[in-house]
Amino acid sequence: METVISESPELREAVGFLDTLVQKLYDFVITYGFRLIAAVVIIIVGFKLSKLFVNLYKKSKLYGRLDPTVGSFGKSCLSIGSKVVTIVSAASVLGVPMSSVVAAVTSAGLALGLALQGGLSNIAGGFIILVFKPFQVGDFITFGSYSGKVKSINLFYTKLITPDNRQIMIPNSAVSSDVLIDDTALPTRRVDLTFSVSYSSDIDAVRQVILSVVAEDERIHKEPAPEVFLEKQGDSALSFVCRVYCDTENYWPVKFSLNENVKKAFDLNGIEIPFPQLDVHIDK
Repeated sequence: METVISESPELREAVGFLDTLVQKLYDFVITYGFRLIAAVVIIIVGFKLSKLFVNLYKKSKLYGRLDPTVGSFGKSCLSIGSKVVTIVSAASVLGVPMSSVVAAVTSAGLALGLALQGGLSNIAGGFIILVFKPFQVGDFITFGSYSGKVKSINLFYTKLITPDNRQIMIPNSAVSSDVLIDDTALPTRRVDLTFSVSYSSDIDAVRQVILSVVAEDERIHKEPAPEVFLEKQGDSALSFVCRVYCDTENYWPVKFSLNENVKKAFDLNGIEIPFPQLDVHIDK
């Protein structure tokens, strides 16, 4: 005996809806699933290749022949450009029309241009630094209250490493439009020191002691000749200025050693370095 279960219209409608839904999901997976997987693979592989291209560029002979400033800036542009190409390629695989991509990129560029005017000015500042070269990678510069060795010049920022090993990121727009000092641009540099002695000291003897210390330091140049002269008569001391020239890389060692050795020479020759003092006279 067979039992026949009749299907209600509602059940047939529900089954038909599920069949349609499954078919649509199947069509979506077939149509877009593989594209989505391909797009993800393109992004992953593209970003890996971008990093590989940058590393190959850094190891290439071209990078070695380039000015360090140009090489650093080119590396930043290569990294960003290759990643943009990767993202556009992934969008194309997903079936996004190139006309839509171009329109989206144009609109996004306009919106970002209005919202990120500072970023665009940093890019422009980077190109100004690249073209006019007010400084180069490896130079020691002073910008406002910041001083350090230029580590790299990127698309948006210039990276400095301070003498106490801190990293400073300065926007390119600020660097390219403000006053800065390049301490290592020239091969030689002048060292200026001021020494104070008591009024009882012999001026010629003080000058001779300082010049003798200068003559003992082989790092100090003979030309231009070292200078020692009485700068001013202060409230409680005579101030002598010593000016010597040396190689730029020896600036700080020469300055520190000269300052120390002059003090030792003053002590050996009985030249007093006075403390500030004030004479008070009482009128009776």
